[in-house]
Amino acid sequence: MPLIPEEPQIHESAQGPRVTPAAGRTAQTPRPVPGPRTAAAPRPGRPGPGPARPTPPAQRSHTSAAPTPPSGPPSPAGPQIQLIPAPADGALDAAGEAVDLLLDTGRAPGDILVLTTGEQHPWAAHELSFGEDAYWAQHDARDDVFYAAAALVERASARPVVVVAVNGDGDEDKAARALPLALARAGTLLIVCGDPERINAALGAGV
Repeated sequence: MPLIPEEPQIHESAQGPRVTPAAGRTAQTPRPVPGPRTAAAPRPGRPGPGPARPTPPAQRSHTSAAPTPPSGPPSPAGPQIQLIPAPADGALDAAGEAVDLLLDTGRAPGDILVLTTGEQHPWAAHELSFGEDAYWAQHDARDDVFYAAAALVERASARPVVVVAVNGDGDEDKAARALPLALARAGTLLIVCGDPERINAALGAGV
């Protein structure tokens, strides 16, 4: 059956925690598309490039202060899938909001993998400028939210939560290739942000 668009709230089934918007903020409120952030003012879970390279993962401040919910093994039925409707040029921002909600409610940063089908997240582009070895070392350390192009999903290891931003120029082939692979990498929850028709076409009516 095709996925039915939901209000932008994050839900996890019995395999993981249910995530709801933090007090004082509703997930329905649009937020401006983020620009590059400076290293002096990082936002938890949404690192952005600055004039200097960000602090190494072990020293970053993204680790949630709340207790980390147990990840648990994947369900035999597979991960839960949630669709957050967003236009192509707003999919990355919607994915960022989903990450913020997950972190605000105690999900460990290292549990989250964020993929983009179009333009890369600024953090990924910045870190790749220092070389692929250093970039993938951060992935392997699993100390923080990791951002990658969906084309590289086969290189990424599984994490409990995978968030996909279906952004870009409408290349359906990229989304069609990326989403099934992202689903295979998600342990308990796959969140897909983008146009519902495009996402359902990529995942297929049988998903």
